Amino acid sequence: MKSIFIALLFLTLSSLSWAQTTSTEQHITELSKTKWEWMADKRVDSLATLFDDRSRFVHMSGTWGKERELEIIESGSIHYKQADVHDLVVEVFGHTAIVWNRITLTAHVRGNDVSTEFTVTEVYQKQDGEWKLLDLTFSSVRDTHELEH
Repeated sequence: MKSIFIALLFLTLSSLSWAQTTSTEQHITELSKTKWEWMADKRVDSLATLFDDRSRFVHMSGTWGKERELEIIESGSIHYKQADVHDLVVEVFGHTAIVWNRITLTAHVRGNDVSTEFTVTEVYQKQDGEWKLLDLTFSSVRDTHELEH
């Protein structure tokens, strides 16, 4: 009887843990999607709350911090018009979540509309009950690039 109770307890705790992870992964997926919308809409106030003060942004033309990224978005020197997400993988490691997106980014850069395939890596950390973006890295890839799940 004791072994049946222990087995049931283990199964219950395992399913609760799995449900929590799945819920966190869904939350991070939605947060990533919302971030792309905020970038397209130039909602720098919302992004300023999401981006950690020490966050870094890696682009094809350089790497910089939060203030510069917000300035770029607000000024429109890079206007992230639309990010079509073709594939997405989320992994949660305690209070850290990593998102890999395979996207086609349509942006207005240096006076031209461009469409580029990227794999974008996003790193989030849960701080005081809120998820903060620590890193956003664009990696140029071929259109045949795939994310393994």
